[in-house]
Amino acid sequence: MLTLYSTQSSGNSYKVRLMLAKLGLPFHLVEVDIFAGENRTPEFLEMNPEGRVPLLEVDGHFLAESNAILFHLAEATLFLPQAPLARAETLRWMFFEQNSHEPGIAAARFWLRQVRGGRDLRTHDVDRWMEEGYGALKVMERHLASRREGRAFFVGNRLTIADIALYAHTHVAEEGDFSLAGFPAVRAWLARVAAEPGHVDMAWRPAEAAA
Repeated sequence: MLTLYSTQSSGNSYKVRLMLAKLGLPFHLVEVDIFAGENRTPEFLEMNPEGRVPLLEVDGHFLAESNAILFHLAEATLFLPQAPLARAETLRWMFFEQNSHEPGIAAARFWLRQVRGGRDLRTHDVDRWMEEGYGALKVMERHLASRREGRAFFVGNRLTIADIALYAHTHVAEEGDFSLAGFPAVRAWLARVAAEPGHVDMAWRPAEAAA
């Protein structure tokens, strides 16, 4: 069975839990309290030298980085297109998520909502997070609002791991002081993703862990 080392409130960890839920794959969930330093223990660093979650154990091997895990899990499923151009476009948006989207939107949520006193600790970063985060949202809005292809999702008209990667942090962006009021196409896309079969929210845990 797969083992997922995860932090429940982490958007990156949520990506993987959502993917596993959609695929209906059983997995053992290990909660890692990053605020208590459980990701910095010698045992955890042996599994992932970066000391980050999520971390997926597959047949004795450890795979880190949320989008790499999504790519692995989605192989040979409808969540990862097989056509070369669509496959590359999926990766394009996953790279965008990591390089242009997460550094503003996820960082703001982490420091402003989850870290006690984080706003005071990182006051000098807030303006940068807002600029980068709203810049990413504008790119997403333009893409989704384009009528050239009648886009329902980021790659064609089918949910892919590009959508899952972007959804995880976007749907809780307001927890990082971002307003989605000026992004109607993004809001409509969020609703479409949440309406897809097998969707679970960030609080979801597999039955084994919930018990």
